[in-house]
Amino acid sequence: MVEKIVSMGKLELVKYSMKDVIEKKEIRNILPDKRILFVAVGEVTGCIDLTKIKKSDIMPSGTDSLTVFLPKPEICYVKLDHQQSKVYDVSGAWFPGDSKNMVEDIYKIAERQILENAGKQDILGKTSENARLIFRPMLENISGKKVGIKFRE
Repeated sequence: MVEKIVSMGKLELVKYSMKDVIEKKEIRNILPDKRILFVAVGEVTGCIDLTKIKKSDIMPSGTDSLTVFLPKPEICYVKLDHQQSKVYDVSGAWFPGDSKNMVEDIYKIAERQILENAGKQDILGKTSENARLIFRPMLENISGKKVGIKFRE
């Protein structure tokens, strides 16, 4: 049964598949330290929300050219692959809920880490570059004019 239908207009332009080893250690005074070692496998996708384009974003520049202002690139989603990601070691979990809490925490940390790594590798810059590569030729063929692509601030 369908619960909800949502219209979408985000064009995914780049996907970074990533893998990272993450360790979280909690030093304790009395009991042995808590430690978890995790291999995170996931992806981060860069996109542009086409629903934000307005008529005023298409500006003529003389008789033979146009400038199109696209929305700023954004992160569509960050997703961990639960099948491929793996907890390799959990130690120092003495209480019943400790292991579960440690695993839940490391998944959250891993998602943030994968997003941060994608940012360091300029995923939004690559999204902009791909938008230009896709939109410019398409819009030039449709309009018969030279098209410049810029991004709104």
